[in-house]
Amino acid sequence: MLSKGWDYNMNKHVKEFLHRGLMFSGLGPIVAGIVYLCIEASGTSLNLDAPTVFFAILTTYIIAFVHAGSGVFNEVESWPRIKGLLLQMSSIYVVYTGGYLLNNWIPFKIEVIIIFTAILIGAFLSVWLMVYFITKKVTKKLNDQLNSDIEGE
Repeated sequence: MLSKGWDYNMNKHVKEFLHRGLMFSGLGPIVAGIVYLCIEASGTSLNLDAPTVFFAILTTYIIAFVHAGSGVFNEVESWPRIKGLLLQMSSIYVVYTGGYLLNNWIPFKIEVIIIFTAILIGAFLSVWLMVYFITKKVTKKLNDQLNSDIEGE
């Protein structure tokens, strides 16, 4: 039996990571389809065989799994906020970059990888900061309401 210490808390977070990953990873194949539609719409000829499509579905499933599960890194209360942010961003970066390179959705050229990295980090930080400040504002509003209700009693 696990004690209510570190092991129990980490086990809880691992289970939550797996739960979120499994819940949302089914969206990965839809993303693969959208990527192929965008590539074709750009005028690039696609000659896809079954192994290529299967590999794309598998890698986008993994990308969606990690992306959905990685949000749990920000919920480990014993970690500094920056540690959760960096772990989430790193895990997302590794699976996206690996998946895009392995599927040849971006070429393996340093300048392309740099641009891809800048876009991914910029988008990630924009979304993360927006969620952070909205959550902070809503939390402050709720705390203010609770405090005014307590003072009114």
